[in-house]
Amino acid sequence: MTQDLTDSFKKSLRGKLVLPNDADYDTVRKVYNGMIDKHPAMIVQCADNADVIACIRFAKENRLLLAIRGGGHNAGGLGIADDALVIDLSMMKEIHINSDNETVRVQGGCLLKEVDAATHEVGMCVPSGIFGTTGVAGLTLGGGLGHLTRQYGLSIDNLLEAEVILADGRVVTASETENQDLFWALRGGGGNFGVVVSFLFKLRPAHTIYGGPMLWHLDDSAEMMQWYHNFITNAPENINGFFAFLTVPPFAPFPEHLHLKKMCGVVWCYNGELEKAEKVFEPIRNFKTPALDFVGPIPFPALQTMFDGLYPPGLLWYWKADFVKDLDETSIGFHARFGSEMPTPLSSMHMYPVNGAASKVGKNDTAWNYRDANYAVVIVGIDEDPGNKDKIVGWTRDYWETLHPYSAGGAYVNFLMDEGEDRIKATYGDNYQRLVDIKAKYDPQNLFRVNQNISPKIREVVM
Repeated sequence: MTQDLTDSFKKSLRGKLVLPNDADYDTVRKVYNGMIDKHPAMIVQCADNADVIACIRFAKENRLLLAIRGGGHNAGGLGIADDALVIDLSMMKEIHINSDNETVRVQGGCLLKEVDAATHEVGMCVPSGIFGTTGVAGLTLGGGLGHLTRQYGLSIDNLLEAEVILADGRVVTASETENQDLFWALRGGGGNFGVVVSFLFKLRPAHTIYGGPMLWHLDDSAEMMQWYHNFITNAPENINGFFAFLTVPPFAPFPEHLHLKKMCGVVWCYNGELEKAEKVFEPIRNFKTPALDFVGPIPFPALQTMFDGLYPPGLLWYWKADFVKDLDETSIGFHARFGSEMPTPLSSMHMYPVNGAASKVGKNDTAWNYRDANYAVVIVGIDEDPGNKDKIVGWTRDYWETLHPYSAGGAYVNFLMDEGEDRIKATYGDNYQRLVDIKAKYDPQNLFRVNQNISPKIREVVM
């Protein structure tokens, strides 16, 4: 890469080109997961679609590996790669709300908290996510789990169209009426098919909800997990809540006698009539009195960002995940055991329900295959100290390997790290071959491969 070539590329951009010798390079190259330490050849903080097209063209002409970064929150750090040209969308943050038809158009660099803040002003939301620091693009393209999945479905179930820049530089719209095959693949197939520079979502009502964490003692975890399973698989769809093992943070507002205590709990989100909330939660509280109950009326964006401060960017994360259809006495017993063995105060297990509205979409209607699962389970070893890496990885792997035989087989693609092609195939099931065919149509050279990659089908040459 000559200096003249680099200078010429820089002059063609409206955004900023960041190179390894630049003072801000080490800051800009960082992603959310501190376990990822990659050194790209160049990072382009794109200002507009023209910059994205220029990056694609430059990468192809100079045979550079290409990576796409939205929020940089991806578990495996797949928005960045060694020696790559990184298309960084973080400067592309436009949000346009159309109150008349209840939609919002969101550019690919937006974070969930930014979209939530905008849509909250009109009493609506895009159903997606748990953390406000999550990038909307990566979250959506992988499916989009969140606090309202049981009520409104996945993010992809509320996606109306996407503006995509393809490997050949064309800008196309994917929707139910245009490029339908691409639209199908984008809904769960990740960043395999192009750079999605904007999304059009259907807005859903959510303003002040009744939610927050409710915790029980660890000795009650097996009983509470069984109760939760029975409850959430039969609950009205406007009652959402994910089960978790966690360690109580050692600061206010958590009571001092619970600080650093390992517990189990549910983070609730009831999006119904507030005047009925206390009555709705009466049987929940009566089953077993919580040791901590922070559930009450709260603005929806406040719930979405509730845990952002506990998990700042730069912590080391190691993830393992599965889809799960059922919980039995044996699997619950294993969960209770590993929950009691969490290796660090930030390590956790979350079990997100994906039944309700999400299960009413056909398993072949989008690329997301596990519409018949009840849960997307993720086990995360987390710490700030690199010296604890082996400890958090070991616990996470042991936990997952013990519970995996009780799983449905695949996993939520946004929870996968670098786990190989077989794991990707298991995640997409009988949708995988269709994804391969669509990949071959839109990205036959596999330009977009820094992701949970779906390789294009190798076509036989007819002599």
